[in-house]
Order: sequence, then C-alpha cells, then structure tokens
Amino acid sequence: MHFYNRSFTSLTLCAAATLFCAASLSLSAQTTTAVKPLDLKASLMSPLDLSRPADLNYSSSVGAEETAEATNLNLGSEATQPPPRRRYGRTNYSDRWHNPDGSKRYVFEVGGGWDTPAGSTGKDLTVNWKLQGGVGYNFNKKFGVMVEYNYDKFNDSGSNLLRQYNRYNDLGLVDDNGNPVSFAGLDGSTHVWSLTINPMYTYYQGDSFGAYVIGGGGFYRKVSNFTLPQQGYYCDYYGYCYSFTSNQVFDHYSNNAGGLNAGLGFTYKMGRFSSSQLYAEARYAWVNNQPSSNSVGGLYPENNKRTGYFPVTVGFRF
Repeated sequence: MHFYNRSFTSLTLCAAATLFCAASLSLSAQTTTAVKPLDLKASLMSPLDLSRPADLNYSSSVGAEETAEATNLNLGSEATQPPPRRRYGRTNYSDRWHNPDGSKRYVFEVGGGWDTPAGSTGKDLTVNWKLQGGVGYNFNKKFGVMVEYNYDKFNDSGSNLLRQYNRYNDLGLVDDNGNPVSFAGLDGSTHVWSLTINPMYTYYQGDSFGAYVIGGGGFYRKVSNFTLPQQGYYCDYYGYCYSFTSNQVFDHYSNNAGGLNAGLGFTYKMGRFSSSQLYAEARYAWVNNQPSSNSVGGLYPENNKRTGYFPVTVGFRF
C-alpha cells in the first residue's frame, strides 16, 4: 500500500511539472513578436530619412525654429551681416606706398657692369666698367618710370693713343728750361655720365622671373682725359719723405649732348612674396655729340664724334 502511494505521488509531481512547462511555453508564444530577417541590400538601397527622429537614436538641443533659420540664412546678403555691414570685392592694397594691384609705387636701384663701344666709337674706345643708380615710380605692375644716373667708363684704344701722341709731339712744346716735352707714357680714358628718364614696361611677370623693355633719353656729358707719368713726393707724419710716380691729367676735353637709350631686361624675385628683385639688362645708348669749343684748336676732335655703346648692367631693385 505504501508503494502504491509513493508511485502515485511521483506521477502527480511529474504531471504538474509538465503542465507548468506547457503553460510557460504557451505564454511566451503569445507575448513574443516574430522578428523579420534584415534585408541588407534593401537597407543600403533606401536612403536614410533624417527628418524622422525614429531613424536615429540621438538627442539634440536644436529645435525646429533654429533649424529653419539656419536653413534659410543667406550669408552673402548684406541684411544678414552684423554691423558694420560692408561690401567685399577685389582685394585693394592701395596706400601711400602701394598701388591698388599690390605693386610698390616707389622703387630704387643700384647696379654695375661693363660697356662695349659700338660702330665708329669702337675704333677709338675699348671695353671698361660702368655704374648705375636710379629711383622710379610704378603706376601699376606693368608700367613704371625710372630716373637714372649712369657712369660709363672707356679706355682709349692703342691706335687712338698713338694718333694723339703724334699730335702732341707735333706741337713742339718745351719746358721752362727749353727742353722738349716728352710724351712718353701717354695714357687716356673717356667716360660718359648721364641723367635720363626711362619708361619701363614689364610684359611678363611669373612667380620668380620677369621680363621688361626699357628706353628713354636725357642729358649726356662725354669727357676725355689724357695723362702723363709725373714724379711726386710724399712726407709722412714722422717727417720721412718718399718719391713716387703717378699718372696726372694734363689735357681735358668735354662735350655735352642729348642722347637716347633702349633695351631689354630680366628680373628675378628674391622671394615669392618679395618686391625686391635682381635684374640684368642690356641696352644700346646713342649720344648726339657735335663739334664743341671745348676741343681747343681741334686737338682731339674724336671727343666731338657721336657716341654709341652697349651698356650691360646687373643690379638690385628694391
């Protein structure tokens, strides 16, 4: 009897557990919603609608009114700009030292080089050195005007010195003691200094290199000097005296005339945003020299000849 009761009790417990599990599964089936499989292709093809908060899991402090104002804001309108309102256009650098296009109004130059006589001048003179200095005004990046001082030096050719030596000897000059004057060691040189106004046009300007044409005219003064070796004496602070020989000018001729020049030049900027430039240029200068009373008795008529030469200059503009 006891065995029967134990078996019945066990069966009862198993049945109760089975009923409990069945009830739990039924309840779970009623409360769970079936999940639709994710269609990845469809998700990528359909655009995300940012206007619906349900599409994004975020919070924002920007309301609808602020969003509408930002969408309709026209930053290019003067009415929406905070005071003081102004109109923006092309950058203007215009001030006392610069033009509206950014170029410097005032420019200075200094340079040097050499001179090569041309034409008939080449028969009397030979190559020598030159100096140049100037100040200018730029109207814009393309066009400016330079006022320049040039000193162009030449040596006398051997044939010119020989011709002049014979002229001096033919004079039959004597010194205070009645001895014939010796012209041995005769030497000579000629220089032309000028003050000119020269318009300049820059037809190309890159980041570093530029090119320009320049030309103008003005006043030219041609001077020829002839020298002879002279004996001299020098005494120092302690009373010691020394003799020396140096060339001294004993004859001088000058001729004033108008002249023209024209040429081509190239520039190189010292820096991409720098206004300082290295320049190299070559010109042709022509001076309209005419007979002058300064050539006493026509002793050196070559100084009255028209002068032509090629000055080549390398310098710095700033």
